[in-house]
Amino acid sequence: MGAKYTRGCTGWLIVLVVAALVVAAVVFAVMKKHRHRDVLPVPGPPGNLDQKYADALGVALQFFQVQKSGKLVDNKITWRGDSALDDGNEAGLDLSKGMYDAGDHMKFGFPMAYTATVLSWSILEYGDQMSTAKQLDPALDALKWITDYLINAHPSDNVLFVQVGDPDIDHKCWERAETMAENRPLTQINKTAPGSDVAAETAAAMAAASLVFKSTDSRYSDLLLQHAKKLFTFANNYRGIYSDSIPKVQNFYNSTGYGDELLWAASWLYHATGDQSYLDYVTVKNGNSFADWGRPTWFSWDDKRAGTQVLLSRVHFFGSTQLSSGEMKDLQSYRDTAEAVICGLLPDSPTATSVEQKLLAEYSGLVWIDEWDALQHPVAASFLAVVYSDYMLTSSTPKIQCSGKTFTPSDLRSFATSQVEYILGDNPMKLSYLVGYGNSYPQQVHHRGASIPADATTGCNGFQWLSSTEPNPNVAQGALVGGPFKNDSYIDLRNNSMQSEPSTYNSAALVGLLSGLVTTSSVSTSFR
Repeated sequence: MGAKYTRGCTGWLIVLVVAALVVAAVVFAVMKKHRHRDVLPVPGPPGNLDQKYADALGVALQFFQVQKSGKLVDNKITWRGDSALDDGNEAGLDLSKGMYDAGDHMKFGFPMAYTATVLSWSILEYGDQMSTAKQLDPALDALKWITDYLINAHPSDNVLFVQVGDPDIDHKCWERAETMAENRPLTQINKTAPGSDVAAETAAAMAAASLVFKSTDSRYSDLLLQHAKKLFTFANNYRGIYSDSIPKVQNFYNSTGYGDELLWAASWLYHATGDQSYLDYVTVKNGNSFADWGRPTWFSWDDKRAGTQVLLSRVHFFGSTQLSSGEMKDLQSYRDTAEAVICGLLPDSPTATSVEQKLLAEYSGLVWIDEWDALQHPVAASFLAVVYSDYMLTSSTPKIQCSGKTFTPSDLRSFATSQVEYILGDNPMKLSYLVGYGNSYPQQVHHRGASIPADATTGCNGFQWLSSTEPNPNVAQGALVGGPFKNDSYIDLRNNSMQSEPSTYNSAALVGLLSGLVTTSSVSTSFR
């Protein structure tokens, strides 16, 4: 009996040892698979706050307060005051709101509408995260300040005012917005001077914003959607490039086409309305004509293709199964191209698209495409990467393929984080390119209001403040400057507008990017 008991005990011991090894192997595999879980978003409510990114988000949103035109409400920027109160008077319109474009006092409708669209997208995807960081109200305030202006700029179905001010006059002055006395003419597009690009971008902004305000102000949301539909019809029926109709703008915001904006606007209208005709527009009717499937591009105020590809990937990830085979096929093409865009960003991807990116990676790893406004592309591209990573996570999509090499949502998020870290000071200059964040940031931002003391009387001719070698007397809080040269250097001079001028559209993308990283969460599967 004793021998039998010993053999049985030994047998059970072997079974237990084998079982333990199996369990250990499973645990190891799970741990290996989820080794980045602590940095991945998780389904459900926002998780713990990343205070660093929350602080940066709070700073970034202040730039929209710096850029406000009109009669200011609850103004917390002490050196700013009311300005441009008469804008629009010559046409019997109130165009006093809106935002100044960059370091000047122009209101360019094309980049301003893009700013509103990206802000809306950011709020729709990451409003809960913004709220957790106590920054949702400032984002909503900035968005509505622009959309109020856009509504007034569209007085009739086929007329849209797309510019306030003359850039030649404006750029011959260096003065505070509060003391401007120059003529500020209005520029419009209409049936005989079309601008499908700017009209469609404005439609996209209003459609996206209608979703933002739908649950809190249904009347305002409905008004925005009415304007969006009419503007899209105008853009589609009277086709033309706005910078052909308005040659003077070619030196500032020249458009390279309108097909991307038509797809972008229709995509947002589909999300806002659920109307199948808009989905048909971007797929079976016009996808082949305008989408450039299989050709990765950079997301910007001028080129919406990459943004549209990611946005329509959302439909492919989470949309209705009641779609035609043609629609599903074309949505797959949008998603495939979105993944090609993402693959082109990742430094370890075999299909990294940019020679410049690889060259700069020898220094720091920042995506670098152009010496003028260098941070535009890494910020906008990183925003798309974060959004796409969250689509993957929410849909339980574990990886994407980049020419045989796989990347996880964590890899996409890590890429975006690397770009943010560079911007916030982890760079060879040890300089934060977000003004007001950290202990070291540019002191001579190319910005009229920031460069002139609030009590100075300059008229149009305050150029001594442009050429001054002293730091700006006012901090352009939240300004994201143009950024570094390819060798990671930055020359902090006010006259160096290539590197030192900020813009609202870059700030919008940065707000979206930081909001996606500020805490862990997944995106909603529906905007409506």
